[in-house]
Amino acid sequence: MTHPDRTENHDIWLEREELAEAMIPLIGRLYRTNNVVTSIHGRSLVNKSTMSILKAHRFARRITTEELRLEDTAPLLRILADLDLGAASIDIGRLRLAYDRAADGSSLEDFVRAELADIVGRGGRDERTSTDVVLYGFGRIGRLVARLLIEKTGGGHGLRLRAIVVRRGSDNDLMKRASLLRRDSVHGSFEGTIQVDEEAETITANGVRIQVIYANDPASIDYTAYGIQDAVVVDNTGRWRDEEGLSQHLKSTGVAKVLLTAPGKGSLKNIVHGINHDAIGADDRIITAASCTTNAITPVLKAINDRFGVVHGHVETVHSFTNDQNLIDNFHRGDRRGRSAALNMVLTETGAATAVAKALPEFAGKLTGSSIRVPTPDVSIAILNLTLEEGTTKEEANTHLREISLHSGMRKQVDYIDSPEVVSTDFVGSRRAGIVDGLATISNDKFLVLYVWYDNEFGYSCQVVRVLEEMAAVHPPSYPLAETDAATASVSASSL
Repeated sequence: MTHPDRTENHDIWLEREELAEAMIPLIGRLYRTNNVVTSIHGRSLVNKSTMSILKAHRFARRITTEELRLEDTAPLLRILADLDLGAASIDIGRLRLAYDRAADGSSLEDFVRAELADIVGRGGRDERTSTDVVLYGFGRIGRLVARLLIEKTGGGHGLRLRAIVVRRGSDNDLMKRASLLRRDSVHGSFEGTIQVDEEAETITANGVRIQVIYANDPASIDYTAYGIQDAVVVDNTGRWRDEEGLSQHLKSTGVAKVLLTAPGKGSLKNIVHGINHDAIGADDRIITAASCTTNAITPVLKAINDRFGVVHGHVETVHSFTNDQNLIDNFHRGDRRGRSAALNMVLTETGAATAVAKALPEFAGKLTGSSIRVPTPDVSIAILNLTLEEGTTKEEANTHLREISLHSGMRKQVDYIDSPEVVSTDFVGSRRAGIVDGLATISNDKFLVLYVWYDNEFGYSCQVVRVLEEMAAVHPPSYPLAETDAATASVSASSL
């Protein structure tokens, strides 16, 4: 019976809330017991609130033009929970879409059993080997990567954050490091609990015990003394950018590989996940994750080049100020960066335009670039002014980029939005490398201008973790299977 003070729509909303609330323990059990990460069209459901789950279902309308019904996904989750699965990443939005498109008369349970046959009854078994991770430096990127690694810990397989290495800054250094992990002026509070053991010099975050190692020399640390073996060191200091400098880490006992969170120099592989991560070989010991801007624009440039061809172009970034600038006017060895970051727009250089060619060789010599640093703490925008081989329209270019963001192998990198009210703060916390602002697109036959937002801190950190997963080969199997996913994608794309 409807409450006299509630409308019918409100009652429907409350019923949907109840369904979403009932999904939370199932999602949690799958994650903790079976090492199964569930998502809806790429939006993770693990450790999410009732409202976040409802919003993820709402997002599905961008895929199929209809909102995903909780009445359809709730039974699917119950089936997954009863199948005692092995470790996997399961997109229940795509899995449900695959079932609806199949329409072969089979029950939902029979379809799911057949689709997940390889992991049914495996009781959380995880074929992945765990890889120890050390964060060398604990600045803006280091702390966000730490948050992401802690979030992904699950049953303990895959990437394991074991230590951070810093230089001691004060007598209460450990408490200050923990406080910076706990609170962030841009990205908000850490989701969970943090404990500090000053005697052992450890920080425990959501049960993940992180050893804090104080050192000044990357080549002299014995990580095995802390139980760390064959670790990947993520150097986020930016102090060393070439093979010689970064090789110092490999001289420390217990280190197997190094990942730099900045553009590398010389012959080092600059990896943009979603573009050239397949170039990572088992024998590669030092890899770089390029820059935040390179990660933001390269997938979009590839999408446009593959469809229309790019003759040449110019990249202008309007970039939030960074820690290497001065807050007030003072000496700086770089041009203009000594002027107050909080008061000025600062014209400076960017290597992102030329760095694109390290991930996409076909862009060698095609791009120029410059940057304007502005008084915002996070989120930047890249303006791509391109001359194309084949003419297009604003609608055609936007439709292509929208479908890339939804159905392609770059959907983890490229997002698309066409709201007339979005501003930079709306993209804080975006997990995509770049977000195309469709309403801002300008097209005049072979001349195309694109505006690409990006969270130059968090979005980039997500890309770093993806590269880290490739280096460690710790990806769990993903479902629906690729061929099923491709089939449903092509069908749903045609219905847009």
